[in-house]
Order: sequence, then structure tokens, then C-alpha cells
Amino acid sequence: MDEILIPKRNLRGLQDIVAEIKNEIGKIIIGQDEVIDFLIASVIANGHVLIEGVPGVAKTLLAKILAKTISADFARIQFTPDLMPSDILGTSVFNLKNSEFEFNKGPIFSNIVLIDEINRSPAKTQAALFEVMEERQITADGKSYKMSEPFLVFATQNPIEHEGTYRLPEAELDRFLFKLEMKYPTTEQEIEMVLQRHTRDNTVDLGTVRELLTVSALHEYREMVREIHIERQTAGYIVDIISATRLSKDVTLGASPRASLALVSAAKTFAAMHGREFVTPDDIKTVAVPVLNHRILLSAEKEMEGATASSVLKSILEKIEVPR
Repeated sequence: MDEILIPKRNLRGLQDIVAEIKNEIGKIIIGQDEVIDFLIASVIANGHVLIEGVPGVAKTLLAKILAKTISADFARIQFTPDLMPSDILGTSVFNLKNSEFEFNKGPIFSNIVLIDEINRSPAKTQAALFEVMEERQITADGKSYKMSEPFLVFATQNPIEHEGTYRLPEAELDRFLFKLEMKYPTTEQEIEMVLQRHTRDNTVDLGTVRELLTVSALHEYREMVREIHIERQTAGYIVDIISATRLSKDVTLGASPRASLALVSAAKTFAAMHGREFVTPDDIKTVAVPVLNHRILLSAEKEMEGATASSVLKSILEKIEVPR
């Protein structure tokens, strides 16, 4: 193992702030611990997240609360079938005072952008997100406008209701670091949720959520994550996983090279969040399914069998030799 790059005490600071954020979210959200871990990791890793779940599991509320714990601007965009690209990005307006066109920025110009029901808008509107999600900028009338850092998109979608929805393009899906699935709470969690909401008169006061993570601290933590060490054989394990998705008979479209880079980024972030200066194979296995489940297409046979991308990926992971 190469020499340690990061003092342990610095990683302790990251662990402490992660614990504080989880505690703050836990005051309102009951359960969903795994999803919360991945959402916090996405902020540190500078990656966008697609959150999928049936109505009523608090997808939007969770994204709002996490955004509130960060000292940054927040915007919410409700996607609808009649939404136009200019409604998101902004538009040029003629100023009569100086006889010039001025660009009025749209709601995408924020730090944390929550897009509700992202699959409700057609391809033309979806395409408006390609540049801004990948390059953190938009181009309008031949001029580029940079987004302020941090810039993150949290998008929600309902996997059950398909009427009036549009399948997200593969190129757009590939720009999300994670696709997370929010499931129903356990019986005990739902009982606790009912009792907690009853004592609060069925209201949620987001004004009580504390800002815990400053932009400057976030930049510092991101620098730490970049310095997390990954050995060559561990990097080879990542490439083996990606290659296996391309060679599997159960998959018609395997993961792209962008997926390899996303796996590295996510694994390094989880290593740092757990106080380690290096990536382990377990870190990679932890993040593999959320990083890859939206980046592959299953074969028609597998889809007819009722298989999911997650189940196929778990099967692929079981067959790959883990480096020691």
C-alpha cells in the first residue's frame, strides 16, 4: 500500500459532518438510511441523482431537506408535458432602454435544483439538460453561461404510472451518478412516522432544518475525496465489472466508460465517508448497483422474465473475482 495521502483527522471532520446531516434529516424522515447515505455521497462526489419511487414515499421532501442542510441556493422545477427548454434555461428579452437583448436566467441557475417528475416532459425539454448536467453551463444565443458551484440536480420519477410520461434518453441517464430506489418503510418505521406526524399536526416545518455544510467546506471535502488512493488491481476490478456488463448475454447495452469513472468517484467518496484513505473492493460493491442500474439495457428475454437491472447486476457481481 502506498503512503497515506490524507491525515486521518481531516477525514474525521468529513465523517462528523455526514453524521450531523443524517441526524438533521432523521428529525423529519423516518428510515431510508441507505438512500440518505447515497444522497449525501452524491453531494460530496459532485454527482446528480435520479430518485425513483411510488408516490408518497417522501422523494421530494427528502431532497428538499438535504438541500436545506447545505448553505446554498435551492430551486424546484415541476416538469410537465408543456414545459419548454426556455422555461428551464431562460430566454433573451429585448430591453427597450438600451435597445439590446438581455438574457433572463431560468430556474436552473441555482446550486441545488430539484426536478420533480422528470419523465413528464418530452425529449426536446429533456435535451435542454444534457449540457448543463455534464458541463455545468448552458449556451444561449451563442453565448455560454457558467453555473455557480456547487451545482447538483436531484430528479424524481414515478416508476409505476406511465401515462403521460416519456422514457429518459440514455444519454441523459448516463449523466446521473446514482439512480436510487425509495421503497416503502417497514411496519415499525411507518408506525413511528404516523405518531411523529400526529404530534406535529400533520405539518412539516423545513424552517427548523439547520444549514450544516458551507460551500467552502464542501470544496475542501471534495479535494480530500480526489486524493483518496486506489490501487491498480482495485481499478482493474472496476473495469472487470464494466466489461462484464458489456459481455453479458442478459444485457443488450453495457455500461459506458463514463460509468467506470462514476464508479471510481463514488467508491472514493464512500471510502472517505467511512474514514479510509484508500478504496476497497467492498466500497466498489456497495456503490456498483446504484451507479450502474440506469446505465444498462436488459435483453428482451430478461425483461419478459421480469428481471430488473439491479438483479442482473447483482448476478454479474457474484461471478467476478474480488481482488485480495
